[in-house]
Amino acid sequence: MPSLVVNKVLNNNVIMAEHPAYGEVVVIGKGIGFNRKQKDLIEASAAEKLFVLRNEKEQKNYLKLLPFLEDDLQEVIISAIELIKERTASQLSEHIHVALTDHLMFVVNRFSKGMEIRNPFLVETKALYPKAFGIAKEVVDLFTKKTGIQLPEGEAGFIALHIHSAAANKDLSEVNQHSQLITKLINMIEEQMDIKIDKESIDYTRLVRHLRFTIERVKNGEKVEEPEKISLLLKQEYPLCYNLSWKLIKVMQQTLKQPVFEAEAVYLTMHLQRLQKKIK
Repeated sequence: MPSLVVNKVLNNNVIMAEHPAYGEVVVIGKGIGFNRKQKDLIEASAAEKLFVLRNEKEQKNYLKLLPFLEDDLQEVIISAIELIKERTASQLSEHIHVALTDHLMFVVNRFSKGMEIRNPFLVETKALYPKAFGIAKEVVDLFTKKTGIQLPEGEAGFIALHIHSAAANKDLSEVNQHSQLITKLINMIEEQMDIKIDKESIDYTRLVRHLRFTIERVKNGEKVEEPEKISLLLKQEYPLCYNLSWKLIKVMQQTLKQPVFEAEAVYLTMHLQRLQKKIK
């Protein structure tokens, strides 16, 4: 087992140390910081958990949270992040250490005051990110088991967005913007077509995923081929669905501040028509 060199003692249970392979790491272990000084050597086996925060900004933000973070809660959050790493099998953005710690501290604080925040994007989140949502439910179970705090399902939705953001290395504000945009588009579809979409149905899931992939293509500037003959046919046969698809595209363009290729209207019209046919 390699030795770690103490860089900075943050509290009795957390230190910053130099690891021979990973560089500077955050090391967590019961009493690991007690009576330690800079340059002291510690056996790596003494660490219960360690993780790398190479990004200086993330390091600073994490350190700012530590004075307000109880040891037991910190342990649960780090175990939760390890579970997420294991389940996603991907290189998570370092920001998850700050974002999830901050979020769960806020949750515990709210819970102690008897406050509950409703998640208005829960249904969309489930349909958009089913894998992240499944992992988030495991995180909620782990959290309940370790803390005794029973979190509502809406919290799994919030945690799923953090997981998707870290796994896809996207800014959480972008992930949130996309979820809100999809909610807005679904509301427009229901209003304009005068229908109520069953949020548990496969059609709803398909529609939400189609909107998500459209948004991602727009963000990446990806062009899909426009089948010209189908385009003309759809305009003639389904003018309401075709016009609605353009209204939706205009909202996408305004929100994302990027152009949307015409072919997207064709594929969106097909989805809307299928939906209308099933409901009417």
